[in-house]
Amino acid sequence: MDLGIKGKWALVGGASKGLGFGCAQALAQEGVNVVMVARGAEVLNKAVEDLRVETGGKVQLIAVAEDITTEAGREAIWNVAGGPGKDYDIVVTNAGGPPPGDFRDWDRDAWIKAVDANMLTPIELIKATADGMAERGFGRIVNITSSAVKAPIDILGLSNGARSGLTGFVAGTSRSIQLAGRNVTINNLLPGAFDTDRLRSNQKTIATKAGKSVEEVSEARRKTIPAQRFGTAQEFGETCAFLCSQQASYITGQNVLIDGGAYPGAF
Repeated sequence: MDLGIKGKWALVGGASKGLGFGCAQALAQEGVNVVMVARGAEVLNKAVEDLRVETGGKVQLIAVAEDITTEAGREAIWNVAGGPGKDYDIVVTNAGGPPPGDFRDWDRDAWIKAVDANMLTPIELIKATADGMAERGFGRIVNITSSAVKAPIDILGLSNGARSGLTGFVAGTSRSIQLAGRNVTINNLLPGAFDTDRLRSNQKTIATKAGKSVEEVSEARRKTIPAQRFGTAQEFGETCAFLCSQQASYITGQNVLIDGGAYPGAF
């Protein structure tokens, strides 16, 4: 299927590895030019080079090693040489989740940092790009959040709170006639257990707390998933690419859960 987005420009956060890289990869394979953002220059540059080889140089891939949660980092993205300024057609927001732990140990600074990265930064990116998308008659914004928005996890309280705030904001903003009525969609992708560094880090925390091996914790988690496996970054990216497609123009304001059937609810 031709997704109808060849030649467009995308901004993808956390794009050096994991789910962010999966999204950048899937979009580039569809012919989208991608500005890939992450804090670690070495890993990011390697990711861009690998993707450049994979796509045969048929799309523009630009690495921006900045912290997108800062104002200076966002300014660097808007002003990157060869980029589209703020005229992105596709924006995929993605920030590393806050650390797991016990809510009793989190002070105000920990909460502010979590909210800044996982709620306020996506909102700033939406503010900077959505009106331009509306003027051009096409826009796709996808926020990578977490399945914990629907089924909160006790050790991920910082993430549960911050991402739920973003979910509420998107629920209202995405239904604005000024955006939805001009072919600008905003959706959230809620990953369950994917084989990423984040998952392995959380499993290590759980294993230490429970006095078990990481392997034991990993196997126990896998068995709770009806699909009996962890997800892959590639399939996550392909779902993201579809939400960014011309065909997905009637999907907006949705929380798309991609978790192998782990969430037990009907709604």
